[in-house]
Amino acid sequence: MKVETEASGRARVADIARAAQVSTATVDRVLNRRPGVRDATAQRVLKAAKALDYLPESSLHAALTRPPLRLCFLLPSGTNRFIRMLGDMVGYSQEHWAPFNVSCRAETIESFNPQALAAALLRLGKRSDGIAMMALEHPAVREAVATLAAQGVPVVTLISDLSNSARAAYIGLDNRAAGRTAGYLIGRFIGPRASAKVALIAGSLSYKAHEEREAGFLHVIDEMFKRLEVVGLREGQDDAEKNYRQTRALLDQHPELGGIYNIGGASDGVARALKEAGRAHKVVFVGHGLTPDTRALLIDGSMDAVITQSPQTTLMSCVRIFTNLRDGREALIGVESTRSQVIFRENLP
Repeated sequence: MKVETEASGRARVADIARAAQVSTATVDRVLNRRPGVRDATAQRVLKAAKALDYLPESSLHAALTRPPLRLCFLLPSGTNRFIRMLGDMVGYSQEHWAPFNVSCRAETIESFNPQALAAALLRLGKRSDGIAMMALEHPAVREAVATLAAQGVPVVTLISDLSNSARAAYIGLDNRAAGRTAGYLIGRFIGPRASAKVALIAGSLSYKAHEEREAGFLHVIDEMFKRLEVVGLREGQDDAEKNYRQTRALLDQHPELGGIYNIGGASDGVARALKEAGRAHKVVFVGHGLTPDTRALLIDGSMDAVITQSPQTTLMSCVRIFTNLRDGREALIGVESTRSQVIFRENLP
């Protein structure tokens, strides 16, 4: 619909601008549905146009009907089942987003590749109104987020944050507290054994979340369980086969191993190694993310505890943040802090 800036009907663009207290250029932009006008301002212009009978009812209805907010969830590919579950939920939960007037889709990229993540952010930013991503700590990613922010495309980090960045908000656990929780559980479950050793397996310390979980774990072991010896951290890149190999190597190198904390995903690889070595009910095993596979491992006793968060709540919180920003509100208005849950076999939901 092309709107002339001369008289049209009983009112002119200048009359609408005066009533809405904006410039005629802003009125022209709103009536032609071009970007670059805040939602609250656009609504004020449209209400003025309606009051002045500038537009026919059908045209006004079309102008007042906002197109859905285009949101993209950018997630790493691989065998991390919690992440895959998040991506699947984006696809089959569209009816939940309807009241928010958003359209959500999930995209996957190569895991642990900051250049690929940065490139995908810039590419998807051209056809998205907001992007939620699991961040990697890297200058290229930080620069891509800054570029999108300058273009008016907000980025929300989920599960793992990005330090010193222009991201709009972070949705996820307090990962330092999660690591402390894991350390406390392993220390208490092992009990007063004098010579027990404990090990950690991370996806990658390029995830801030994994780095913070490691730090929290080490702090609580040092504070409360000095009898335990931490024999180092290995990276399995959230891959079941790599986690399996890392666990077998740890068991071979440390026959007296008493506990394993899997900081990332693919706990099934760790459990398979423990079972093959006959250590499944002798080594305390704590991990992250309640999924069908970790649920099964809790039931058969291969895992002792799973620290998790609600994937549905995570996605809904992201949607609320983007709609808050669209409507000119503070990003976290009405968004609850992410709560961690510790799941055992006896309290499985």
